[in-house]
Amino acid sequence: MAKLIVISGDERQEFELGAFNTLGRHPDNTIQILDRIISKEHAQIQRSGDGRFLLRDLRSLNGTFYRGERVGEQYLQDGDEVTMGSTRILFVDRPSQQEPVHRVTIAPGLTESHIRQRIQASTGDFMQERQITDEKVLRRDYERLRIGHELARAVGSELDLEKLLPKILDKAFELVGADRGAILLADSPTGELVPRYVKTRNGKGDSNIVLSRTVMAEVMTNRAAVLSSDATMDSRFSGAHSIIMQGIRSTMTLPLLHGTEILGLMHLDSLFTSNAFTEKDLQICTGMAAQAAIAIQNARLALRIEKEARDRGQLSRLIPQSVVEQVLKGQLTIEKGGRVSEITMLFSDIRGFTTMSDGRPPEEVVNTLNEYFEVMVDVLFQYQGTLDKFVGDEIIGLFGAPIPLDDAPFKAVACALMMMQGLEEFNRTRAAEGQSSIRIGIGINTGKVITGSIGSTRALQYTAIGDAMNVASRLVNVASSGEVIISENTFRYVADRIDATALPPVKVKGKAEELKVYRVNGLLQRQMPSMSEWAGPTKA
Repeated sequence: MAKLIVISGDERQEFELGAFNTLGRHPDNTIQILDRIISKEHAQIQRSGDGRFLLRDLRSLNGTFYRGERVGEQYLQDGDEVTMGSTRILFVDRPSQQEPVHRVTIAPGLTESHIRQRIQASTGDFMQERQITDEKVLRRDYERLRIGHELARAVGSELDLEKLLPKILDKAFELVGADRGAILLADSPTGELVPRYVKTRNGKGDSNIVLSRTVMAEVMTNRAAVLSSDATMDSRFSGAHSIIMQGIRSTMTLPLLHGTEILGLMHLDSLFTSNAFTEKDLQICTGMAAQAAIAIQNARLALRIEKEARDRGQLSRLIPQSVVEQVLKGQLTIEKGGRVSEITMLFSDIRGFTTMSDGRPPEEVVNTLNEYFEVMVDVLFQYQGTLDKFVGDEIIGLFGAPIPLDDAPFKAVACALMMMQGLEEFNRTRAAEGQSSIRIGIGINTGKVITGSIGSTRALQYTAIGDAMNVASRLVNVASSGEVIISENTFRYVADRIDATALPPVKVKGKAEELKVYRVNGLLQRQMPSMSEWAGPTKA
């Protein structure tokens, strides 16, 4: 199993790597590194389809260094050392002792019609104590319970499939005298069986392990285990040349059944012992295979939950949490196309950003924007706004899309004022660090637009399009530093709840007539909302 060894000063920590890992100073990261030189979201490490781990720097301010050179992306190998800030990170991925799965071959038999009898493998129900008269039955049932208990202890809490499969085969080797074993899982969505883990008793094994497609078809079609006491003599396998060529004397192949779904199969064989596996072995291993299937399904569900968590994390960067939950539950579908709806649009823009950026390193500019955006988007979401997009240093927020929002114009205005307050606190922190202040202007308009996803079949982006959107983008240019400018359309909805000053009509690009606009000075005291008021569910 791959892991990271994080060394910061005298402290040393080890972290096992999952399929997707994030590294940074923020506590929400998979691996939090308390190094002030490291960015809040510094880097990612993701496992690719071929099992390798890809390190990706997230445009961090101080960079990620591999062998002394700054890198954007880098595949890691066992023993590699990476430096982030003043922290050393060692990547460990030592291969396990199992036979490489690429050495497994599924070979067709001469003809599949030679298998004429199914070997049903059922563990049967447990008899009540008073019904047991045969000591052999009692011993058999005790052994089944013991094996079930041992397997549950070994794999019950394991949710990582890469760790789970070796534990299953290890336990199977403890139970029966197998020389080799393999677990194959059904690929989604094709259903094709793919070797996922192979084990040999001596740790070496053959250069190529051949599994009979004839035997596999018998197991998968009839959902029953197949046992051969002597494969070279058993007429049921007379067409399975892949078995005969290897001289396998005993085989046991079991379906991994979860309810009515076949997740895959487990194959055990003995190369040198005739009658190595008995019917009792088959009964015990069938019960074990059923438990193993439950554990595999649980691991898959855990992986699905992990993916949904990542999806939720990505969606939560664009829309409020209440909307995220509706999307994930299927209650709200964001598809290509659109609908006409009245919403309120907020545009926020940094004043003098080009001058502020002049002569500064690009990494420093990006880091400043990221910290600023983090403050502004938090406020946007608190007031149930949706992040439409970032355009350079500009933030575009929507109120009332993708789902309707009660009192959207007022919430947009309140959000803008809170953004100004949040910016003041942000600037106090920057001043304490000897950095210049950031100033913004905000423009707000309400009107009918088309909302929906636009783009190609490969990439879609949710947005709003229409004249009202264009007006909002013009108003942000009217606003001076520290000003919130709203249109007459928005003012109509909020006039009795805000302190506003009417400004001279303005001429904006694309409009023949001048627009009436208002500067928002604040909310009337009796209309000041508490944060709990904004935390309630939106109206669907």
